[in-house]
Amino acid sequence: PDVSMTLNGVLGGLVAITAPCDLVTPFASIIIGAVGAILMCLAIPFIDTKLKIDDPVGAISVHGVCGLWGTLSVGLFASDTTAGAELLGLFYGGGLKTLGVQALGAVSIIAWAAVIGAVLFLVLRKVGILRATPREEVEGLDSTEHGLASAYPDFVTSYNENKSF
Repeated sequence: PDVSMTLNGVLGGLVAITAPCDLVTPFASIIIGAVGAILMCLAIPFIDTKLKIDDPVGAISVHGVCGLWGTLSVGLFASDTTAGAELLGLFYGGGLKTLGVQALGAVSIIAWAAVIGAVLFLVLRKVGILRATPREEVEGLDSTEHGLASAYPDFVTSYNENKSF
């Protein structure tokens, strides 16, 4: 087992159950979390290899994909009938209404994030602070940004005062 994928699977399950946590049964929460973990495991290689997006910690998969699944799972698994307000998902006889509302919300969030992200990255690129300089890329951000010889000291075999290995 891969420790980072295991931990990301746990995080993916927790992210997935966050949106519907007060609206679903305990059994449904287990299903939602398990599906979230599986989706995360499938999304990481897809985002890295097919979309060619550099996401070394899997944040897009954990928070984006599993958050989207959790949002949509409200429309599938909601079973809340408390306080006189009935909110039922598709699997509990609520029809497509709740799922449609959740899907519209998800599309709205994706559109907002895409527009704001595009504007932000365009501004950062124009200002010249989006990427590290070529010198920093060669030298490494551990030393140029953080003043460290390496963030992975176990991999360093020798080190001198000139910050060369």
